[in-house]
Amino acid sequence: MNKSELVDAIAAKAEMTKKDADAVLSAVIDAIMESVAEGEKVTLVGFGTFEARQRQAREGRNPSTGKPIKIPATTVPAFSAGKSFKERVAPPKEEKKVAKSTAKKK
Repeated sequence: MNKSELVDAIAAKAEMTKKDADAVLSAVIDAIMESVAEGEKVTLVGFGTFEARQRQAREGRNPSTGKPIKIPATTVPAFSAGKSFKERVAPPKEEKKVAKSTAKKK
């Protein structure tokens, strides 16, 4: 699903125009990006959490030459899915009841 398909889905579910849905979606995305860029954590209960994470400097390899290179430390955006989102994507498996086998006594 791309942004225009998401706008269509929002407009249909919220019973609003596509123009209004696009404005709302854009505002939400901008607000999340601004907050995370400022180092804040954005939590949408049940959906997930957006945050900035620090990556430490490390050593990598140039794939064409195989020579070691230094990769500098950096800050990257990250998303952690919430419980409801995870359960919708991959419903928890029901625990299988293990039938007790009756062992014959000798």
